[in-house]
Amino acid sequence: MRKAQGLSMNVIIIAAISLLVLVIISVLVLNAGGNLSRNTGCTGVQGQCVETALDCADLSGNWRYTTAYSCPDENRPACCIPMG
Repeated sequence: MRKAQGLSMNVIIIAAISLLVLVIISVLVLNAGGNLSRNTGCTGVQGQCVETALDCADLSGNWRYTTAYSCPDENRPACCIPMG
């Protein structure tokens, strides 16, 4: 007689649990990516969106122009961040 060959029930259960964990981790990573773009914008670093880089000098305090952070407003594309 020939023994039946196939996947044991333990292997199927472990594969299903692993797949579920992978889906949960993927959802968490994708949700965190959405927050990343919101938190790295100009306002996310307590900056102010202004019309031109020269407008940073008009703000009270010590401000520096940077292109590292984006501004969603097309009328105010420049970003000034506070120094210190």
